Amino acid sequence: MNANTPRQNPAERDESAELLSRTARDLPSGRHEFHRERLMAQIHDMQREERTATAAPAKVRRFRLPRPAIALPALAAALAGIVVAGVTVSGGSGGGKGGGVATGPALTTQLGAATTKGVPQLLDQISLAAADVSQPAVKPGQYIYIESKTADTFVKTVDDKSSLASHALHNRQVWMSPDGTKGWLIDPAVNDSPEGETLSLPDEKGNPYKASLNAPSYDYLAKLTTDPDALLAKIYKETKGHGNSPDQEAFTTIGDLVGESYPPADLYPALFKAAEKIPGVVVVNDAVDAVGRHGVAVARLDETSGARDEWIFDKETHVFLGERTVQVRKETSEGVVIKPGTVLYTSAITNRTVVDAMKQTPSQAG
Repeated sequence: MNANTPRQNPAERDESAELLSRTARDLPSGRHEFHRERLMAQIHDMQREERTATAAPAKVRRFRLPRPAIALPALAAALAGIVVAGVTVSGGSGGGKGGGVATGPALTTQLGAATTKGVPQLLDQISLAAADVSQPAVKPGQYIYIESKTADTFVKTVDDKSSLASHALHNRQVWMSPDGTKGWLIDPAVNDSPEGETLSLPDEKGNPYKASLNAPSYDYLAKLTTDPDALLAKIYKETKGHGNSPDQEAFTTIGDLVGESYPPADLYPALFKAAEKIPGVVVVNDAVDAVGRHGVAVARLDETSGARDEWIFDKETHVFLGERTVQVRKETSEGVVIKPGTVLYTSAITNRTVVDAMKQTPSQAG
């Protein structure tokens, strides 16, 4: 399961073709590959900006894009160069690609106090709870279904005046095949159509799918080591050069795998045991997920961005509830002050299971 502030150098439109051909090694330091649908949203937004350039459109810049671990690797590696560079996208209503989602004032929260006391004990409890979770096995032909509620914050500029705004909380549904080659997304902050869009691969350009830590399939996760030390070493090795620091990127990567993916039962506790070994991990005794459920969070502060990633768990059962990224230190982006307590991104997992067909929901499965 997400938060660095965007870089300040806008990508030039005539560089898009070149960026599309780059590989992962050309990614600038900052974030690992963003998942496919958000990247495609950036393409749509840039195209829309070209079409509406004379209409004095509003501009928006997101601080953090949700980073579910569903990606189109070849395209993600190229387009992340565009996204991380901080492209200013446009939309007549100021909503950009999220035109189907209402916008309002920036989301805020009370900052929970962070402490290093009790980190090993909490992560041990979470690991034990994860090991006890009974979840359906994924069979060929079936799909992993994940439903969540999400919202995010961005800089909105209208008539050269910038301010913070947030998309309203909205429903998100993802289906993905075990091998990662077939999928579907319904998210009004991303899709042009309420029916959603395909995530199936290869895409129209023939880009193949290659699973990795930043673009994992269930089959890929099933082959990962469950030894926490070996798992963490692999994460550090494969994310070297990404993020604002090796430790923060390792924490972020594990968070992505815990969030919008479906780790096999024996891998799930190993991820938490690996997280326990990352320096700087803290406990936040009161954190709230996107639907208002209070829990305890395992968190880490990104010293570069001043934002804290929080994984939120039920205080009694230690079941994963969701995640959020909260600004802890006052920062300024494009002349806009981001105050402590600003919620840059929030999510709550409401359903995570296996279904028999694309776009089938658990209720339809009976």
